[in-house]
Amino acid sequence: MSIEIRDEALEARLKKQLKSSGFRSVEEVLLHLLETQEEQDRWLSENREAINTKIRRGIEQLDRGEGIPDDQLDAHLAKLKAKPE
Repeated sequence: MSIEIRDEALEARLKKQLKSSGFRSVEEVLLHLLETQEEQDRWLSENREAINTKIRRGIEQLDRGEGIPDDQLDAHLAKLKAKPE
């Protein structure tokens, strides 16, 4: 199979990825990107129910007025990021 890249911006992105990643060929870059995408799709599929449950819970909290006001959001997120896991 032969693939022709006609979009110059896409070609530049592939070349940049090739240079920065240490892969030996564009084929290796594409294989890695496909594997990564497939793994992400698999994870989303396996966790869809849990993700949807969390989204529903968040919407219910917002409906009850339990959200964080816009003017307090940045401080709240900074506090969460500072907490050790």
